[in-house]
Amino acid sequence: MAVEITSDNFEKEVMQSDKPVLLDLWAVWCGPCGMISPVLDEIESEHPEIKVGKINVDNEMELAVKFQANAIPMLVYIRDGKVADVSVGVVPKERILEMIAK
Repeated sequence: MAVEITSDNFEKEVMQSDKPVLLDLWAVWCGPCGMISPVLDEIESEHPEIKVGKINVDNEMELAVKFQANAIPMLVYIRDGKVADVSVGVVPKERILEMIAK
């Protein structure tokens, strides 16, 4: 199950994570965000070596600004505390798997 990421737990859950983290920046009102969510659930269950985190941009404006989330859904792949890849919009599962393979 994806971890809810907030400003309060960002440092611990993302920056200090012992696994790479795939962040999903989303909002309740965003239809395409709902389309990508089940794909992320699949990837999380198939790839225990990564952590999936969800950032609700309406509740976490500070994090939305940090990642320059001008459009959602936005996926940010963080490895070793650094952004390794970013994807905006609904993308196929294959593209997400390419992100986490880096």
